[in-house]
Amino acid sequence: MKNTCAMLVSATLLPSVAIAQETLANTTNTVTEAAPVAFCSAEPVTFSSEALMPKGHVKVEANRTEIIEDTVALFSGNVDITSDTAVISASQAQVNGGGRDLIAKGDVVYQDAQLKVESDSVTLRATEERLEMANTRYQLTGFVGQGAAEDILLATDTGIVLSDVSFSTCPEGQEDWQIRASEISLEKGTVWGQAKHTRFYIADIPVFYLPYFAFPVSNQRQTGLLFPNLTSSSRTGVDYTQPFYWNMAPNYDMTISPRLMTRRGVQLNTEFRYLSETSQSKAYIEYLPSDSDIDGNPDRYFYRLEHQGLIGDNWLLNVDFNGLSDNNYLLDLGSDYYSRADTHLYRSVGLSYYSENIALQMQVKDFEVLGNIADSYRAVPEIKVNYTKPLGDLFEISIDSELAHFDNALDTAPTATRFHIAPTLAMPLRAAWGEFVAETTIFQTVYQQDNVEGTPLAEDVDRTLGQARLYGALFFEREKSWFDENLSMTFEPKVQYLYTSFEDQTDIGFYDSTPLLTDVEGLFRGQEFTGLDRINDNNQITLGATTRLLDKNNREQFVLSVGQIFYLEDNKVIAATKNQDRSALAAEVDWRVNKNWFLHTDVQVTTETEKVDLSSIGVEYRKDASRFIQLSHRYVRDLSGETIDQIGVSASWPISENWQWVGRTYRDLERHRSVETYTGIQYESCCWAIRLVAQRTLNNRFNARGEQTIDDFDSGISLQFIFKGIGSSGTRRSMLQDGMFGYRQPYSLN
Repeated sequence: MKNTCAMLVSATLLPSVAIAQETLANTTNTVTEAAPVAFCSAEPVTFSSEALMPKGHVKVEANRTEIIEDTVALFSGNVDITSDTAVISASQAQVNGGGRDLIAKGDVVYQDAQLKVESDSVTLRATEERLEMANTRYQLTGFVGQGAAEDILLATDTGIVLSDVSFSTCPEGQEDWQIRASEISLEKGTVWGQAKHTRFYIADIPVFYLPYFAFPVSNQRQTGLLFPNLTSSSRTGVDYTQPFYWNMAPNYDMTISPRLMTRRGVQLNTEFRYLSETSQSKAYIEYLPSDSDIDGNPDRYFYRLEHQGLIGDNWLLNVDFNGLSDNNYLLDLGSDYYSRADTHLYRSVGLSYYSENIALQMQVKDFEVLGNIADSYRAVPEIKVNYTKPLGDLFEISIDSELAHFDNALDTAPTATRFHIAPTLAMPLRAAWGEFVAETTIFQTVYQQDNVEGTPLAEDVDRTLGQARLYGALFFEREKSWFDENLSMTFEPKVQYLYTSFEDQTDIGFYDSTPLLTDVEGLFRGQEFTGLDRINDNNQITLGATTRLLDKNNREQFVLSVGQIFYLEDNKVIAATKNQDRSALAAEVDWRVNKNWFLHTDVQVTTETEKVDLSSIGVEYRKDASRFIQLSHRYVRDLSGETIDQIGVSASWPISENWQWVGRTYRDLERHRSVETYTGIQYESCCWAIRLVAQRTLNNRFNARGEQTIDDFDSGISLQFIFKGIGSSGTRRSMLQDGMFGYRQPYSLN
């Protein structure tokens, strides 16, 4: 049994230990944290602070203790030294000068919250505030990172110096890659470390050498090179990007990223960010001079400007402005902001005001339309004012108003100025058991339309409509057993009566209005168009109901919603004419069958003809984070004159302990062809990974006349290496999200 010597050592022993704690903490900031994967043979070191001593105390335990003239203490046999920051164990230890110096030898292990060090000896000199460790191996706490150093020196004046040091995130003895340096120094009080004669090894082969480089050792942003990205595809060739980060000031910075594409040339991507107490801004520019893969070698570019900022106490300024050089830019070069399937780039500048009762929004809205498509209308400007105020305890008044001018780049297209105001008087009653709302609204809209010669449009239009709405919902809940599980079941019926008067609107153009797709919630909307150019007349009753099953944690296990509109008279607005006395029956189901199976489906069926107008279904089996199979299908009978009928399969599954496969394919059943095929395979170890991705997607390329091709396909192959701990960590999730469609879970349960 150990002889225990509990000593209150003078505080002069502690500063050196504290230096080790503070300085070594900074070294971990140079490594990207990552959770270890299951197949790693090495486990990260853990450390519990519960065993530490109170501040200012040191405890020494040993099998044998000898005190010499109250100045020297000798400990031997299973020596454990515990301070308020670290634990040292050794075969023997000697404390001199009343606790000012400590020498530990024989299988020495030093451990604190940042790392664990095994060494031949540890020397701590409190007067000089200096800690030395010889012939060491170290592991980072909570992270699979380890290495060796001939000597580790920690001192107040020099910080930390590691001589003949190595580092890898691979397990010891299995270093597939490793960094070695003759010296790494981290000066106390600075944000930079220095490395001399650094070599990067793959296996035992040196592949890269730097005589000197500096690196950040704190969470503060520092100027320097970021981790590069290397891929390969048929569209760009070998694609290498090397970001450089410039920390210009505490509140603004810039990232400059030269991108070398062997098929196209060198592209320069630049991002500038600015932050103040009341605003944030970002400017992003991509520029490729002389694209060598296109006849004529045109210059190609993309830009984006974003800004959000407060102006005064209640005013907010928003800017979102985008542009690009040509229709095929996104297809050829890609973008972090838009996908290859996008056809519009938004441009808007807005100024907003908010108070307790008033919301004011002024903005200019425009679009960059890709391809030879009729130009969309831009609102230059659009001003909206919303006013809401309670009237006593029962009533509420609100006024929605709008003033907008619509312009078009086509000289022959009509233009318009529109003023709209809609006062509403409502009586909302809400409680835990349900709600009731009664409201009446007047829609007053005035149009001044120009360039309407030869069209059915009128120069001056004055439209006045009235609307009345009654809405009620109840909430019932009871306990119910479902498959031997106690659940809470809710039943939430709701009903709405809606009347909107009719007025002929064929003399009004379409400026910001298009038909809306409807779901169960949309049945209670009462409007079938975006914007204000068409307001459909209504005399209808909408019935709907939702039922939910909730577990003991109030988490939804099953949700079913159904709804339908019953028309009491025919709709007279031409663009919204209906030939039935009821709408399609809409239904939605979300079901967490068990911990592995999930289902989402929604459908709209015309009850008179029993034809499906719209449907989607997603079924997923998920065993764990890396094992799932998903089947999805979506159908729309008429979407802008087209029928959408697509089926898709997505899967992710480990082939073996280190190999992971991801695949996805979507097929157009209407045209009997593939839309996207995507597959990726990856080898991943504790400390590195290699990923090979191949995909074939519908091209959607625009020709010289701006017409979009719908029969060509693009194919690409991408190869990527990842060295964990020096720029990247886990990779499977990003493989799932890549491609044209990406991966989404098929349910929306809370």
